[in-house]
Amino acid sequence: MMEWTDRHCRFFHRLMTRNALLYTEMLTTGAILHGDRARLLGFNTAEHPVALQLGGHDPKALAECARIGEQFGYDEINLNVGCPSDRVQEGRFGACLMNEPSLVADGVAAMKAAVTIPVTVKCRIGVDEQDPEVALFAFAAAVKAAGTDALIVHARKAWLKGLSPKENREVPPLDYGIVHRLKAKYPNWDIIINGGIATIEQAQEQLAHVDGVMMGRAAYQEPWRLLAVDPVLFGEAAPHTTAQEVVLALMPYIEAEMAKGVRLNSITRHVLGLFRAVPGARAFRRHLATEAVKPGASAAVMADALAAMVDMARDSSNIAA
Repeated sequence: MMEWTDRHCRFFHRLMTRNALLYTEMLTTGAILHGDRARLLGFNTAEHPVALQLGGHDPKALAECARIGEQFGYDEINLNVGCPSDRVQEGRFGACLMNEPSLVADGVAAMKAAVTIPVTVKCRIGVDEQDPEVALFAFAAAVKAAGTDALIVHARKAWLKGLSPKENREVPPLDYGIVHRLKAKYPNWDIIINGGIATIEQAQEQLAHVDGVMMGRAAYQEPWRLLAVDPVLFGEAAPHTTAQEVVLALMPYIEAEMAKGVRLNSITRHVLGLFRAVPGARAFRRHLATEAVKPGASAAVMADALAAMVDMARDSSNIAA
């Protein structure tokens, strides 16, 4: 989710669910230790609960970044051991660390010693020629022994050579069963499942077997689905009941951020999938895609996009009548 789940995206998603745990995009230890921490780690308090996802392999660096994350107010530190990109592999983090469970365990132990908030790990079921029935269970045993509070498992292998990151999200077959078996082995340890879960109904089905469900692309590309999270999964009303209400609730945030110098498109790019099967949704997307990127674009562009959609829906209704 790099370059996707930034702070603007997370604020937008929080308007649709109070209860879902939100994750940052993966941030490398090097970026945090040597970069602009306020820009990289700053977030709106409305985003809580929110987890900081780290990419790295050096226990000392991971511990320091975890400590910094806790100081910034994050609710959880998550170590990414699932990303298969070449750039990530070159930095010796992400999915290639499935080959080094003891090193990951050392990193977890160092982070646990450095912070009081939960430390979790996100992994694959294996990489390359590994047998997942061996690799996943050995990896899980190592990180659990190190104190990992929860394990999030993307129920696919990662192929470190020969497949692009996009293909690694789609080509290796899903194996939910192995994650269910892992949970059965560790009934008192939180196991969260990830991969290919596109609807809240599918998430409900998984919750019969595991403790939690992580949704990535579906939540980003079709954010309207998040409106059902609180009512269906938590038995509570959503913060806003319609996508149109969400847009109106987002407007003060857009205006406040633009007053700080943020470009409109930095926020609106996350909203394009909010409406689905609604008359005028295409007009909404088109207006944002063409107007929000223009120099000097103001918050009025979002209001105009919503108005264009409402007008189109009204015209469609009149034609149908």
